[in-house]
Amino acid sequence: MITSELKDFTYTFGEIDKIDAIGFLSRVKQSPEQFKQGKVVLVTASTPLKASRGEGKTTTTIALIDALRRRGVDAAAVLRQPSMGITAAGSKGGASGGGKSTLSHPEIADWGLTGEMARIADAQNLLVAFCEKAVDDGILSDILIPRVSETPSRSLRSVRVDGGKLAERFVLTPASEMMQIVTLSRSVEEIAERVGNMIAGTAPETGAPVQVKDFVDVERIIRVIGNAVQPAYMESGEGSPVYIHCGPFGNVSLGIPGLTAVDMACALHDVVVVEAGYGADAGGQKWLDIASREFGAQWPAAAVVVTRATTWRDDPQLQWRYPFAVNRLEELGIASFPMINLWEGEDGEVPQLRQTAAELGFRNPIAGNLWRDGGEGLVAQLDEFIDVVNNADGSIRPDSNLSRDFMDTVTWICEKAYGVPSDRVIEKDGFAQILSEEKQRAEQVGIDFDSLAVLPVKSPATMTDNDAAPESERTVTLKKVEVHAGAGLVHVNVTTSLTTPMPKIV
Repeated sequence: MITSELKDFTYTFGEIDKIDAIGFLSRVKQSPEQFKQGKVVLVTASTPLKASRGEGKTTTTIALIDALRRRGVDAAAVLRQPSMGITAAGSKGGASGGGKSTLSHPEIADWGLTGEMARIADAQNLLVAFCEKAVDDGILSDILIPRVSETPSRSLRSVRVDGGKLAERFVLTPASEMMQIVTLSRSVEEIAERVGNMIAGTAPETGAPVQVKDFVDVERIIRVIGNAVQPAYMESGEGSPVYIHCGPFGNVSLGIPGLTAVDMACALHDVVVVEAGYGADAGGQKWLDIASREFGAQWPAAAVVVTRATTWRDDPQLQWRYPFAVNRLEELGIASFPMINLWEGEDGEVPQLRQTAAELGFRNPIAGNLWRDGGEGLVAQLDEFIDVVNNADGSIRPDSNLSRDFMDTVTWICEKAYGVPSDRVIEKDGFAQILSEEKQRAEQVGIDFDSLAVLPVKSPATMTDNDAAPESERTVTLKKVEVHAGAGLVHVNVTTSLTTPMPKIV
């Protein structure tokens, strides 16, 4: 189903197609009137009760585009590449849908696709190898770029090399700065500039930060990244178009697919369904506050907020999280449709769930057992959704007048995304010192610290320090700050989370 507009930019890699999206977008830029201006629909979710159990966002995304195309809407999906360590290992689904709502060849997507994840890991690990040589050459005294691994391994949580003389650390490939750079960049030149801006380590005598471009031929890294810059084209089981690009996790990284893939899909289709990782407080928040506000991605015309029926109801202390997610999006002017992903035996609960949704002031929920019924189960429920998307005129834009002060932005995110006001945002002992050091490091390489986009690193299973606490007692603790100068981000660690390879496959 590759469209004729893409033929010159597509080649077959193994059993799937790869697309030179960057080259294609240069054609779009030259003659924009010849292409579509598709509208983005965001698929996000409630924060799950357990981080290891997905709510069904990818299954919903695939079912939704299949249903829309059955209704005559030119719809496509843009997904992230699954990670070998968590999703493809089978502990929370393969991130390629399931049942009748899946890709035509899910095993290809789940087990490496065309190797983008490995290419990105190789590129960052090669950088670390250059840094190790720079230590020997007296250019660096330490290394600030971590090695990466896609596969969880407890032994990688604490590593010393070179006979124990040099400490190194590992992060998961989906959490790496190289992954963020490829995800956000819209040209090879931009990738090269960003890689060069990464902070490699500190100088031996002065302790000043040293950037990659100061001692590395960045072109060598670009060659290793190779075709990871190119989205993969696949199809759903019903033949609907699906573009897959990049794979950052939503809690410890961006949680969004590559922006080149989204831009390309918007030039080719009327509706582009983008799945953001984990919940509305994670990948959903980052699509809005980073991809849209900071990097010019489309503001969603509508959103679909997925939940399992059990996640929504079963724990009275956590019931507040799903209404909070839906209402927050509605307050931003994004028409948000509750999507109840039914499991076997739950069909009879739909009337009660619809009544509860009405009492909460939600739009009429879309509900179905998408594993069993696929897009067919949604076709008759999409009238209001299609009307909203068709009538979205793009007049609503993200607020561009946010304060550029880092702490103001952090407390704003805590209030808007997690429901915790600024007076209950707590700084862990030592946080102020780490913040001061990272600000100084950014300034020393000529970067305005406050201009960096703020990326929260958090638990995938909780929005606050304790979601079960009463609303008036919920807090968020700020723990650590880390500049990703190449990606243009500053991480702030809140609640709990691991960016290192995990101690077990959850």
